[in-house]
Amino acid sequence: MKPRIQLFVALMLLAVSLPSVHAVLPGTDAQGRPFPSLAPMLKQVNPAVVNIATFSTQEVTSNPLLQDPFFRRFFDLPPVPDQRQQRPQRRQQSAGSGVIVDAKKGIVMTNYHVIRNADEVHVGLEDGRSYKAKVVGTDPDLDIAILEIKADKLVDVKFADPKQLEVGDFVVAIGNPFGLGQTVTSGIVSALGRSGLGIEGYEDFIQTDASINPGNSGGALVTLDGRLIGINTAIVAPAGGNVGIGFAVPIDMARAVMDQLVEYGEVTRGRLGVTIQELTPELAEAMGTRVARGAVVAGIEPGSAAEAAGLEIGDVVVEVDGIRIDGTRDLRNRIASVRPGSEV
Repeated sequence: MKPRIQLFVALMLLAVSLPSVHAVLPGTDAQGRPFPSLAPMLKQVNPAVVNIATFSTQEVTSNPLLQDPFFRRFFDLPPVPDQRQQRPQRRQQSAGSGVIVDAKKGIVMTNYHVIRNADEVHVGLEDGRSYKAKVVGTDPDLDIAILEIKADKLVDVKFADPKQLEVGDFVVAIGNPFGLGQTVTSGIVSALGRSGLGIEGYEDFIQTDASINPGNSGGALVTLDGRLIGINTAIVAPAGGNVGIGFAVPIDMARAVMDQLVEYGEVTRGRLGVTIQELTPELAEAMGTRVARGAVVAGIEPGSAAEAAGLEIGDVVVEVDGIRIDGTRDLRNRIASVRPGSEV
């Protein structure tokens, strides 16, 4: 037998005698502990994350020259169509993500910009079912929309407490990027309380490096125990793709909006009637206060709730309903989440 043939036969015999690749790779570490995996948690959460398909109709604009009778005459075109006739229209489709937050009522939470200007909204489940959704209500200022579907055997996701979240905690983003279908990415909380970005009217974003791309909007940001901590909303993408800077609306803010939309169909926000400014170290020293964080009352509107409550210029707001206020953003967001007429 030639040497090359002998070598080939020997390799074939070796391959047959070896166990499968899966059997060779260890399933445990040196101490016998199984390797960590997100799979068990995702099996519980994935059915609650849905694909959102929207359909809208837009008028097709034609070249102004085609409306010029002399131009049409020169090129032997038919007369200008009757302006009263319906203009040509084009059907458009876009995709996004959503989260089932109440399985019994069929309530789905997503971003407002996902369903903005949509004529029809369809919700696609992980098991392949699809339902036409009713838009319960929207809040453009927070970029939240609430949908309702009529379906059985739904799975929802439980809420986490964003106040317990810390920078460095691991999180998982689930959504429908680029219309590919349900996709899972993981990362950490990069920062908390991001504001001043000019993305929404009310900003208190969770920042994460979990990969978020177009189509992830409205999807779930969950903790490692499978609880919903935020709604993925925006990314910083100077190159047009993910660079590891994504933002999610904290679920406590989104939930407050949802409760109002489900109960009243609209969102109304509380208002103190004060002018406020940040408490800086220099200002704290000038005021003679040891308080390090808060919002300073710089002005009070006559007849406002603040005046009725006895607030005065120079007061420093440090808590609302027992929740710490770090600055003007915190105070504005906290009061805005309270329905007018409520007591805090």
